[in-house]
Amino acid sequence: MNTKIKTSIVLIDVQGKLAEIMFNSSELLHNLEKLVKGAKLLEIPIIWTEQLPNKLGNTTPRISKLLSTQKPIIKSEFSCYRNASFFDFITRKKFNNFLLCGIETHICVYQTAKDLLKQEHNVEIIADATSSRTEQNKKIGIEKMTSLGAQMTSVEMFLFEKQEIALGSKFKDLIEIIK
Repeated sequence: MNTKIKTSIVLIDVQGKLAEIMFNSSELLHNLEKLVKGAKLLEIPIIWTEQLPNKLGNTTPRISKLLSTQKPIIKSEFSCYRNASFFDFITRKKFNNFLLCGIETHICVYQTAKDLLKQEHNVEIIADATSSRTEQNKKIGIEKMTSLGAQMTSVEMFLFEKQEIALGSKFKDLIEIIK
């Protein structure tokens, strides 16, 4: 693996009515908002995907409005890694550290993690920013990803890890986002 760590968040398929019926959907969407705002503040790249938006709908407006300066990668594959546009983008940008969030934990998030790990990339799952329709499927997805070598983190843990110090204007802005 490339020794220079180049990180990206991968925001997977938070779309349409499906996003609203996830286990703890209001908490999920709230955490995703904090994550996107914090990532933008800390200048952490976000790769945003949509699974068949003509069938599942577009990304929920709570999230898409925060990403208005970019466009999603449209995919039909469950694994983002198997999508040519995604693969070309991460290869060109030389990303090797991925923080996955979105839906559903046991399908698209899991299959993306599995494929990235097979290629010896570092993968972290932002556990409080991912979900499935049922709590059990979320739990099974997380367990399977960790058994393959993915690490777990949370929105706050990740953002404060990137911030590193409790000083400065970015820290003050980050505190406002987290509240």
